[in-house]
Amino acid sequence: MDIIKAVEADYLNKDAVKLEIGDYVKVSFKVIEGSRERIQVFEGTVIGMRGEGVKETFTVRKIAYGVGVERVFPKHSPKIAGIEVVRHGKVRRAKLYYLRNRVGKAARVKERL
Repeated sequence: MDIIKAVEADYLNKDAVKLEIGDYVKVSFKVIEGSRERIQVFEGTVIGMRGEGVKETFTVRKIAYGVGVERVFPKHSPKIAGIEVVRHGKVRRAKLYYLRNRVGKAARVKERL
């Protein structure tokens, strides 16, 4: 068990992205189509995080053509090329699932200064 924790700790030190709930992020991930590989960017608000260590995941929500789209990403996956935090949100909840029921300006998160 100690060997697993040592390998896990070594792997976690390589990825030093500090994500928080309410942050507006750009997640670049690798998409494989046949024999080709490209990078696709998913941009939105982090509405939830769960797990710990290597198993940690986060959920990103965006509005595309008037429809809400959510995607769950493993934080330490090799398919993620990069995570860029565009702005930090000011929230007082651990999960922002209430944003699912809101439309337009009401679905925005205030920026933390």
